[in-house]
Amino acid sequence: MKDRRHDSRPRLRPLRYAVFALAALVVLSLGFALIPADKPAPSPPSFSERARSAAFSDALDLRAAGQGLAVNGAVDSTTVDGVVTLLTIQAKALQSPAPAPAAQGSASPSPAPTRPARGAAELVQALAASGVARVKDAEAADGGMARLLAGTGIAQLLAAGRLAAAAGVPAPQGTAAGPDGDVSGADSSASPCVAPSAVAAAPEATEPGAPADIRQALAAVTAAEQQAVYAYQAALPRLVPAEAGPASDFLGQHKGLTASAEARLRVACGASVPQQPGYILDGGFLAAPAAGLGRIEASTLAPYGDVVALSQGQDRAWALSALQSAAARAARWGVDPGPVPGLNLDVGQLPALRAGGAVTASPAAS
Repeated sequence: MKDRRHDSRPRLRPLRYAVFALAALVVLSLGFALIPADKPAPSPPSFSERARSAAFSDALDLRAAGQGLAVNGAVDSTTVDGVVTLLTIQAKALQSPAPAPAAQGSASPSPAPTRPARGAAELVQALAASGVARVKDAEAADGGMARLLAGTGIAQLLAAGRLAAAAGVPAPQGTAAGPDGDVSGADSSASPCVAPSAVAAAPEATEPGAPADIRQALAAVTAAEQQAVYAYQAALPRLVPAEAGPASDFLGQHKGLTASAEARLRVACGASVPQQPGYILDGGFLAAPAAGLGRIEASTLAPYGDVVALSQGQDRAWALSALQSAAARAARWGVDPGPVPGLNLDVGQLPALRAGGAVTASPAAS
């Protein structure tokens, strides 16, 4: 009779191998789990973020140059101080809570000043170059950032014109007065209205003064332009000859802009805005029509800013041109279009800049 104790040994060997293999597998799996995975590379910043960062850097450089110009007293301090204040506000509005990653990507923000300007003439040129770059970048930036960049650039162009006049140096082209804007109607390349029913189904605005879509923004611009035409017609007989000439030209621009806005609204499938038989003008309008026209012009800035934020392509290019024109006309009548024309900016809510221009927080660009 065979001894069963000796027969069981060979049968246990495969079981031992399986246990050892399982233990090794557990150890290896735990080792792989404990090894930290490599962090993914940060995604490159968007064009809008790179454009914002460039605008912020330029605003700080120009602000420093303005402060230096104010110290040497070569230009009227009131004008220079106004430019420094403007650039300080813009830098606060453009700042971000953290430094932006290195710029990457195929599209790059428009070039602008890379070092502080020295002297009034150079600062004028640098302001104008920065303004042109900001407006150019607004053509491709995302909605709210496009409006912020556009208003920043337009205000810098106007500031360059004021500084040039105060310093007695030539004003760069486009700084003394804005362009007339495209008044020829909707661009022929725009898509035709193919969904009339979409107008009725469009969502309503969720906040006062915040259009739900481009149709509401264009309707608001059309209504503002219709009121501007009425105001200019009422003011013309009451203006002195020196003011009547520019007012007549501006009336023609508003008529063209009204027709253009109406055409673009139709292309966007929006309902037409009926012409009102009249408008209530404030009590001081007839007594001081020039100042009243300035207020009317200022009232069109926010609607055009909405179109900039909500549109793309040809509609945005048209709105940018019209916004620049409106800001220049408001300034012509002695009304300040603000540090960022087209954006209702609460300056008191902006965070302070740290020493050296470091950043603390970023407001919503909407």
